[in-house]
Amino acid sequence: MVLLAPHVGMSQKSTMDSLKSVPRTIGIPDSTINVIADSLLGKNGRKKFMPNPKLATRLALIPGGGQWYNRDYWKLPLIYLSMGGGIYTWNLNRLKYNDFLTAYESFYDLDPSSARYGQLKAGITPDTRLPVRVRNLLNTESEYIEATRDGIERQKNYWRRNKNLSIIVVGLIYSLTIIEANVAAHLKTFDLSDDLSLRIEPKMSQPMMRQPAPGLRLVFNIK
Repeated sequence: MVLLAPHVGMSQKSTMDSLKSVPRTIGIPDSTINVIADSLLGKNGRKKFMPNPKLATRLALIPGGGQWYNRDYWKLPLIYLSMGGGIYTWNLNRLKYNDFLTAYESFYDLDPSSARYGQLKAGITPDTRLPVRVRNLLNTESEYIEATRDGIERQKNYWRRNKNLSIIVVGLIYSLTIIEANVAAHLKTFDLSDDLSLRIEPKMSQPMMRQPAPGLRLVFNIK
């Protein structure tokens, strides 16, 4: 040992392990995979239907087209019944208005070549009663009533207001069907998985203080 101590010895040269490339596998928790799969697949295991809001809005220009595209078939009877009722009401009011308008015009001389053009006919006063033909959509037989000029004018104005109001109602219903189709398509694209959790976490807050103060916060996760 004394003789060998002053001499230099040769040994095996080895490389550092840090230079070697060792393949590593990254593990993904099963809960993450399940959440992704549940959000993309429906109850029957098929791919979840994700409608396009723009396409749904365009198809909604045809009454019920957007709801049919969104697969909300139960809404179709409500749309068609509401719009059909509005159109029926408009048609009935239009018919009544035309009947009383014709009766109202019968009091006046509407011949442009006549000297009494635009005035009451000869022998007719505001208190004169003239027959009015009132038609009904559900009944082919017409009803005839007698009324004065003022009474006919009030009925004419009444049915005219109802006719205009029914047009507005049908327009509103049509607009609401378009808006509903767009909103329903957006809601169907949201992730509504069952993995909802609420947890309490510590937090260092500084509410109007020079030094951070410990606190708690509520964290609500939707995935």
